[in-house]
Amino acid sequence: MNALRRDFLLSVTFAAATTTPAFTQTVAPAVGPAAIGTPNTASIPDFSGIWGHPYLTGGFEQPLSGPGPVRNRARRRDGVSSDYQLIGDYTNPILKPQAAEEVKKHGEISLTGVAYPTPNNQCWPEPLPYIFRDFGIRMLQQPDQITILYSQDHEVRRVRMNQPHPMQVTPSWYGDSVGHYEGDTLVIDTVSTPA
Repeated sequence: MNALRRDFLLSVTFAAATTTPAFTQTVAPAVGPAAIGTPNTASIPDFSGIWGHPYLTGGFEQPLSGPGPVRNRARRRDGVSSDYQLIGDYTNPILKPQAAEEVKKHGEISLTGVAYPTPNNQCWPEPLPYIFRDFGIRMLQQPDQITILYSQDHEVRRVRMNQPHPMQVTPSWYGDSVGHYEGDTLVIDTVSTPA
């Protein structure tokens, strides 16, 4: 990828991803409701274009309040998150009990030096939140849908805007993603992934 518009930082939970507008991007006029049934009085930011981040494990933005993303407990000598040993903080309150148990189990395997199965080393598609390890994306923004094209393996995520999840969702690699704007923040909720 040529010139990346800016480094993006994502707050990752197992259900939502949040971004803010890039420094050099302009804000587009409002084109739809902020949430289902709620009129949007704020401007909708323009996320279209190429985005990138230079981090593998440590580049997620802390939220303004509340618990942050799951952090890697393994650190290099300089205090930076280790790229080679992944030991997630399974005590993070954003994790549901089943997810906390999985994070703990994978951390224990990582401590032994054995590689546990990941989408990458098993040649599987990369579901959320694993897909956030990709360093580059392209976002195609439309009023009713945002399409995210990932830089590896031709992976695509489609986010329907201002719609609810279906009553019955068949689990899939990418799950079902719906989004809405809260002011100038894009909020995406994804359910029914194998993560």
